[in-house]
Amino acid sequence: MKFPASLPTLLEKFFTQRLMSQRQASPHTISSYRDTFRLLLLFAQQRLHKPPSGLAFEEIDAPLIAAFLDDLEKNRGITARSRNLRLTAIRSFFHYAAYEVPSHAAQIQRVLAIPSKRHTRRLVHFLNRFEVDALLAAPNQKTWFGRRDHSLLLVAVQTGLRSSELTGLQRHDVSLGIGAHVHCVGKGRKERCTPLTKMTVAVLKAWLREPARHNAQALFPSASGGRLSPDSVSDLLAKHVAIAGHSCPSLRQKHVTPHVLRHTLAMELLQEGVDRAVIALWLGHESVETTQIYLDANLALKEKILAKTTPPNGKLGRYRADDQLLAFLKGL
Repeated sequence: MKFPASLPTLLEKFFTQRLMSQRQASPHTISSYRDTFRLLLLFAQQRLHKPPSGLAFEEIDAPLIAAFLDDLEKNRGITARSRNLRLTAIRSFFHYAAYEVPSHAAQIQRVLAIPSKRHTRRLVHFLNRFEVDALLAAPNQKTWFGRRDHSLLLVAVQTGLRSSELTGLQRHDVSLGIGAHVHCVGKGRKERCTPLTKMTVAVLKAWLREPARHNAQALFPSASGGRLSPDSVSDLLAKHVAIAGHSCPSLRQKHVTPHVLRHTLAMELLQEGVDRAVIALWLGHESVETTQIYLDANLALKEKILAKTTPPNGKLGRYRADDQLLAFLKGL
């Protein structure tokens, strides 16, 4: 007798065995996948009128998942990019299920065939040198919070660390001797060391001489000595951007997030002629192709290339109305 595959059992094994034990996925990945399946199970509960623990694997089929993704876009207002991230989590589970329940291969293939949604890839935003200087001058360094924020922002702009990597730094991750650098464990559990400039070394030496609050081991701790949350970093950055906007008006027109500081470092390296492969290594990118977004956004580099080309001889022509049929096709 054939029994239906148990969805709860498969899902639990997917998280505990595949993601945590075998792949050693980061906490960020696990939380993202967890949120995806919480939303999917709640949607299935409403559609099928069954509690999530009572669902069979075969009930989570391609039509249900397609309807779930459409619901996210229409009722929750998520972007196509966020929709694709949810679909990535679902695909990962069904790839795992293909080995665990091969008898459901047809159902699994139909789910894996659900296409990602194409979306417009926006140009990355970054700060110029004047804006960076204004931002670094914004914190009041007469206070503990100001000195912490100044050190944090300087390390962020100079190293290009992700927000999670930055807040995860411990005091022992900093080496300020010969070959000064910070050590971090980044996305995908990849370790990397990022070199520090003389200015950053001087600032961090002064910062580390200050007594750690509540014996905190975090390099940039909260007031209580714990690790800064992502929201805390975003809030302190927004506060200092607002202050810096008084001396640098262009900052008022920009939405500056912690990731914009990472983009800023990447663009500076690119403008200095650093190879894309080196930039990818510096930032901890999985692929060199990821660094292509900075090349797309670098208008100054494109202008330099344009200046080296021979301009075509343009000639102003007379206006002639298009044929009506051709005009119709042209307007489509």
